[in-house]
Amino acid sequence: MFLRRIFIALFLVFSVVGNANFILLPMDETGQQNHLKAYGITYWALDKQYKASWLLNYRGGSFLLPDAPEIRKECQIRGVSFEVLSDGQANSILDEISSPSQNMETVVLEKAPKIAVYTPKGKQPWDDAVTLVLKYAEIPYTEVYDEEVLSDQLLLYDWLHLHHEDFTGQYGKFYGMYRNAPWYIEEKKNAEALAKKLGYDKVSQEKLAVAKKVRDFVIGGGFMFAMCSATDSFDIALASEGIDICEPMFDGDASEPNYQSKLDYSKCFAFKDFTLERRPERYEFSDIDMTDKRRVPFEKDYFTLMEFSAKWDVIPSMLCQNHTQLVKGFMGQTTAFERDLVKSNILVLGECQIDGEARYIHGQKGKGMFTFYGGHDPEDYQHRVGDEPTVLDLHPNSPGFRLILNNVLFPAARKKKQKT
Repeated sequence: MFLRRIFIALFLVFSVVGNANFILLPMDETGQQNHLKAYGITYWALDKQYKASWLLNYRGGSFLLPDAPEIRKECQIRGVSFEVLSDGQANSILDEISSPSQNMETVVLEKAPKIAVYTPKGKQPWDDAVTLVLKYAEIPYTEVYDEEVLSDQLLLYDWLHLHHEDFTGQYGKFYGMYRNAPWYIEEKKNAEALAKKLGYDKVSQEKLAVAKKVRDFVIGGGFMFAMCSATDSFDIALASEGIDICEPMFDGDASEPNYQSKLDYSKCFAFKDFTLERRPERYEFSDIDMTDKRRVPFEKDYFTLMEFSAKWDVIPSMLCQNHTQLVKGFMGQTTAFERDLVKSNILVLGECQIDGEARYIHGQKGKGMFTFYGGHDPEDYQHRVGDEPTVLDLHPNSPGFRLILNNVLFPAARKKKQKT
């Protein structure tokens, strides 16, 4: 009798396991205890050659994975909530999503993208939000910098993040406040030595060459993601190609007369008609940035994610997946973008409705795509030089960091032609 009971119990266990064909990683507000690590589980599964689907607008943009013991174990180790589904339950969800009456879509994720993060060697006096969240989500990446970029190593990657960077050769416009700081002096010295090593007379010339390589990476089909000052300084560098916009303290000689009138906005990815900030002591590149112009109280500083048709506008829908449509604002050297200076062909994914500023934008260049995200750290409202890095264990459900990870997984999607 005892052996018979054991046999029946084992039979029931294996029957349940046999009927459990899928794992759902819910991404709604109450169903997921660690949203950020859920992206890492999905990336890990893709890297292990498992199939995965991104269920757009279904419970906050959930992920559907095959049921496998190692996936369950990995979820348990990383503290990611999951639900075991039978084949029938999964089909019922997919049927609901496919209904024309539902603003949902299923996107097949095909392979784990190869990720590069553009960042200088050694410790910086600030942190990079993308590096922080990639480490937290346990998504592997490779660090690259000017030497790798200029030797065409970007061809090895699908996705590139631009570190908090200045592509104009003005050392981040930190001159006014930090020109006597040891770290600033060291940064300037190292940048000049690297430029000379790579065959350039000026840092501005070398950074322009890097920006052009990144431009070619995108045009050739790559995906580029930039935050904070890497957004506007990238476009400014492209627009000022062949024009000296640097003052003597940056490159040793005077800037070119009337350089503002010589800018070529057609070379820019996202911005147009901007005016450069000429004063070297001012911590600002141009009027693209809204930091000093915005009048948004801290308690009301939120931006709204736009709502798109998941079936028709798949790309922006992927990039906006979240468990809330209202994301807490955060500042940076480039906090947000002046709406009137954003090109008409650029899609605004998130905006602050109080002053209309664009916070999160996306566009296409050649065969590739790019996303610019204003601000420095989604969970540190006013991150300053020398501040301690954000501890993401305290923010496992951060909507602002989720937007970064949407971009990380985006290149894994099976490409569909956008209908609008």
